[in-house]
Amino acid sequence: MSAPNTPPPAVDPALLLEVAQQIVAALNLETAAADIDPDAPLYGEGLGLDSIDILEIALVLSKRYGLQLRSDDANNHVIFRSLRNLAAYVAEKRTR
Repeated sequence: MSAPNTPPPAVDPALLLEVAQQIVAALNLETAAADIDPDAPLYGEGLGLDSIDILEIALVLSKRYGLQLRSDDANNHVIFRSLRNLAAYVAEKRTR
């Protein structure tokens, strides 16, 4: 995961799109997955998600990729900073 002043992690573009599609489907967004800026904030400004949205995404991605996303993880602010960070976490932790 990247710190605020480090470059964003490199992520396979196909995985970026797949995670974006999971977000769009989970939240019934009217935004196309391909239109989500991979570096824009997910929470608050940017995509404009709230804590309930983030919990829903965590549940969907946990089931889809066999990974653990816990609400008490101290790194959630980094993991959910952007689509790119979230996809990098999925790439690193996925079991399927």
